[in-house]
Amino acid sequence: MANNTHHNDGHAGTENVPAQTGVIWRTFIILSVITAFEFTLAFFMKAGGLRTSIFVGMTLVKAFYIVGEFMHLKHEVKSLIWAITIPVLFIVWLLVALLTEGGSIFQLR
Repeated sequence: MANNTHHNDGHAGTENVPAQTGVIWRTFIILSVITAFEFTLAFFMKAGGLRTSIFVGMTLVKAFYIVGEFMHLKHEVKSLIWAITIPVLFIVWLLVALLTEGGSIFQLR
């Protein structure tokens, strides 16, 4: 007779891992609150540079949160996080600089 070292409780190969629904709901609620705040600003705040800056800032916060949660970047080593974050910040800075300086072509000298 063969020595069976595995414990067989009638669930051979059907091990269920409990879902992390708490993390999913927390992420959903955080992103929903930020989005609701953005919609509130869109309806009650007049258009201008301040509103646009707030939208860009909140969009970046949501983007970094999504990357951290769903792409699991927040669980990586810090050097990888900085290697991804710093170039993104330089690209954002470049876009802001290009948009700011690009508008000067319409100014008459």
